[in-house]
Amino acid sequence: MDEDHNNAACARRHIRFGWWALLVFLSLGMGLEAMHGLKIGWYVDPPNETRRLLWTLAHAHGTLLALVNISFGLTIRTAPNHAPRGRAIADRCLIAAAILLPAGFFLGGAINYGSDPGLGILLVPVGAILLLVGVLVTARGVGREDDSDPDAATRSETARGQPKRSRGRSGR
Repeated sequence: MDEDHNNAACARRHIRFGWWALLVFLSLGMGLEAMHGLKIGWYVDPPNETRRLLWTLAHAHGTLLALVNISFGLTIRTAPNHAPRGRAIADRCLIAAAILLPAGFFLGGAINYGSDPGLGILLVPVGAILLLVGVLVTARGVGREDDSDPDAATRSETARGQPKRSRGRSGR
């Protein structure tokens, strides 16, 4: 029962975080479009191309990772057999990646040196590695069947369209 509570809390955390992050990054995108539409010089002038590119990448990655966190929350609800240790690793990695990756792009564009990004860009590879770890652990955990449920294999075979196997004696 405690494990069910942990799964539910983790799912709620990711769904809530994902929706708030989606709001933040969609708002950032609207702000970027407004600056582009109003032809704000420090954003659209040719010397600021690096800033424009990095902030666009921050918006795009942040939006995508918000959706990944929402998906992870829903996955935890629909695949409760995810190992607790793996779920905890994916939990931390996916939230950290959703913060570090876009923050790295944003900070790299906020202070840049000509065509070179600022030092904030160093957060991007860290966030990317955390994202890969979170996705790997989740992918491995979703395929895991509950060893304590003897009918789990039968249910998964039936869900894949394979006929149920008889567990009793044959009636010949």
